[in-house]
Amino acid sequence: MSEEPKPRRRQARGERRIAQLLQAAADVFCAKGYTAASTNAIAREASVSPGTLYQYFPNKEAIALELGDRLLAEMRAAHGQAFTPANLGLPLPELVDAVLDPLIEFNCQNPVFLALMHGSEIPGRIAEEHDALHAQMLAAAGDLMTHYLPGSEPAERARIADMIFAIVKAGLALVLAAPEGPERQAVITELKTVLLRYLGPLLAEAEGQPHQPSQPHQPSHSHQPPQSQQPPQQLTTTPSP
Repeated sequence: MSEEPKPRRRQARGERRIAQLLQAAADVFCAKGYTAASTNAIAREASVSPGTLYQYFPNKEAIALELGDRLLAEMRAAHGQAFTPANLGLPLPELVDAVLDPLIEFNCQNPVFLALMHGSEIPGRIAEEHDALHAQMLAAAGDLMTHYLPGSEPAERARIADMIFAIVKAGLALVLAAPEGPERQAVITELKTVLLRYLGPLLAEAEGQPHQPSQPHQPSHSHQPPQSQQPPQQLTTTPSP
């Protein structure tokens, strides 16, 4: 009777080591990209020997898969905060805040997400799960358009949702490239202004009202958009679903 394979070490010390390695991998992937990164570079960043790294991960792909699973789980949580029934019916500036703020906060706290998910040679499973999440978010954006533009055709709603995502994707890249602090906040405000100027006339036309240009919502203290980049969160070690 063959021996059952030993599970990967999940003791408390092992969990801390895994978190350390994943954080190091996130830093290396951000700096070098997935393709140029190596297990040796990740081990150096984590201040451990390559042999220690290989006790937990057999190769760079295994590290990326574990990191990708955890990032996608966190992204799904941010997505869940953005598209909720409670957001339907909000005035447009508050709606833009409610949808964008969780996504901006997630990307500012996890800059490795874009570096890893949009790499040219990332493991196929990560690409597939990212594409599935992207499709879910597009569908959710389409549902919002169905609510706000009830008389529109499905093709029109899909086109608007695609345009919104193109604007947000380009805007996020500019947000992450901006220095943290006032300059980054200014870029976030510009991104919201672009969305308001695009969506405002569409919603006004659907309601048969003259369009009044909207300004980005000035949030109360209880709803502040991210104003500076937080240090990347220490990744938790609870396995992703």
